[in-house]
Amino acid sequence: MNGSGTEYRIGIDIGGTFTDLVAVDGKGETRIAKAPSTPADQSVGVLDGLERLAGTMGLDVATLLGRTERIVHGTTVATNAILERKGATVGLLTTEGHRDVLEMREGLKPDRYNLRIPPPEPLAPRRRRLGVRERLRADGAVETPLDPASLDEAVEALRGQGVNSVAICFLHAWRDNAHERAAADAVRRAMPEAYLSLSSDVFPQIKEFERVSTTVVNAYVGPALSGYLGRLAARLAENGYAGPLLIILSHGGVAPLEEAVRLAAGTVLSGPAGGVAGARYSARLLGSGDLIPFDMGGTSTDISLISGGEAALSSDRGIAGERIALSSLDIASIGAGGGSIAHVDAGGVLHVGPESAGADPGPACYGRGGSLPTVTDASLALGFLDASNFLGGRERLDTGAAEAALDALAADLGVERMTAAEGVHRVVHTNMAEGIRLVSVRRGVDPRRFALLAFGGAAGLHITDVARQLDISRVVVPRVASVLSAWGMLATDLRFEASRTHIGDAAALDAAAVRSVYDELESAARERLAACHSGEVAVRRAADMRYGEQIFEVDVVLDGLDWQADDLLERIAERFHDRHEALFTYALREDDVVLVNARAAAVGRLPGLPEERVPDAGADAAPRARRQVHMGGWLDAPIYDFAALRPGQALEGPAVVESDLTTVVLRPGDRATVTPLGWLDIAVG
Repeated sequence: MNGSGTEYRIGIDIGGTFTDLVAVDGKGETRIAKAPSTPADQSVGVLDGLERLAGTMGLDVATLLGRTERIVHGTTVATNAILERKGATVGLLTTEGHRDVLEMREGLKPDRYNLRIPPPEPLAPRRRRLGVRERLRADGAVETPLDPASLDEAVEALRGQGVNSVAICFLHAWRDNAHERAAADAVRRAMPEAYLSLSSDVFPQIKEFERVSTTVVNAYVGPALSGYLGRLAARLAENGYAGPLLIILSHGGVAPLEEAVRLAAGTVLSGPAGGVAGARYSARLLGSGDLIPFDMGGTSTDISLISGGEAALSSDRGIAGERIALSSLDIASIGAGGGSIAHVDAGGVLHVGPESAGADPGPACYGRGGSLPTVTDASLALGFLDASNFLGGRERLDTGAAEAALDALAADLGVERMTAAEGVHRVVHTNMAEGIRLVSVRRGVDPRRFALLAFGGAAGLHITDVARQLDISRVVVPRVASVLSAWGMLATDLRFEASRTHIGDAAALDAAAVRSVYDELESAARERLAACHSGEVAVRRAADMRYGEQIFEVDVVLDGLDWQADDLLERIAERFHDRHEALFTYALREDDVVLVNARAAAVGRLPGLPEERVPDAGADAAPRARRQVHMGGWLDAPIYDFAALRPGQALEGPAVVESDLTTVVLRPGDRATVTPLGWLDIAVG
């Protein structure tokens, strides 16, 4: 180590507008930085951010990285590849006669009543989906042996079409992967540079469409992720970093770079997963297990649910119409962020988002060529943002450009500028409140018993108004709210998962066989973890279960069971009944219960975040300025420095609390108390 030998842990979260960085040392000292994201090559934005982060410590990048023991990274490369349709040239090898499963999907449309909705465009077009003569039965027996000539012909056809990534998904390969392995060998011989994605590696479970879709998505995003992480690792090494680069996956755990590249589809919720990890850690610090994490950035808002201190996992995920059946945190993402563009439709109705100005050109007030009105432009016009103190004063916002953009919007609406600005906020608040209802009310959960945990650069500007729409009475804003996703990544552990379909009625299954399946899965997960971790290991067991006539499964946590109990299967069934009742308010305890998929995860404990550094006690901080803010009319509001607030200090709205990287707006009736950790605990008026 260089310098004093102090070891840092760095979290990096790349968003659509900004790249967030957090460095924490062993004394609990936290340093944060933001840099504009660079979509063309995200590693450029990361190095820019590291320079800014090092600057906050009076260091250069090489010295900082030389004193860094661990970097945890959340990336949007896979997400962007799907959203922008800029992934690999994918070919699919599948069982003869099944090449169209990807296009037929499950016979369902996103909008079943829309007769004119176009069919989704598959990531692998039909000419690159080729059948191979082979077939397994559902029990794993060989119906048709793999035909080498048919395989070689299909591989050569893909090579001739310039394919650089190959997905292999044979019927019932979850039972026996021998045919997929042989096909992979043939591809490696003919196309040694191609990225390979096997369904038996990516998603070895039943449900053919889910397995094909997930495998193809993995192949589609894998090369882009591999290239990006390779460039990033090389740049970090060139600048003196010798530690591990860990990637946070959609299930909330972290994995080494190589595992992330292998399971690329598991990174599509990489960034938002860091926010949930930070929310779980925040719940422990607050002593409150029921939180609604609300992460509003420049492009989108991510919302989830922490109940009893834990976040729910789901395998029913999708992005841009693509089905990804891997285990992931249950996060709802809506197109509502600071850069969301406001527009008026042909009927004169105001809409905000989902289109975003992004990082380039950004909102009109960024002065980078954008001219369309955004949520951030409205916030500036309303007086909530200080034009001279954006990003800690490193950039100045263009008030005139924001007002010009809003004037054009106001003209389309036939109203005054401030009415248009307030309208933009009301619309986006309604959209975000509906996102919270999506993860709560629509699932039988009353959001009023939860506190909103507001984070992301833009959340504090809007959160109390959103809370009012839902009758939520408490909002918490951490000191690191602007970069909480990056901070939360440092509170995660290594996680390797293994799963297997073991379908059968719980009452008819053999308990010894079920124990054996879970023991084998645990052993497989532990083996993969052991390659990169020699410390403490915890094991998580779960199952996907349903009632006999249901067409969907429920994720059931099986931790804490006595696996040697004589009534093991009855206990597993009871866990399912309880989970079903918690989710849907009822349980059919007399009905048959089906165990569909068994899952085990090996979790390698990593050193967590050190104890939070408590702000020094002292006299209450006085306002550093006053400013006119528009809240139905112009009001004179005190402006407070977030970092200067003392534990126990109380603030009454209207008021504005500013830090270098975020702003919190308190409206009339709101009362904020500063917690012992220096966070804002707001009673919504």
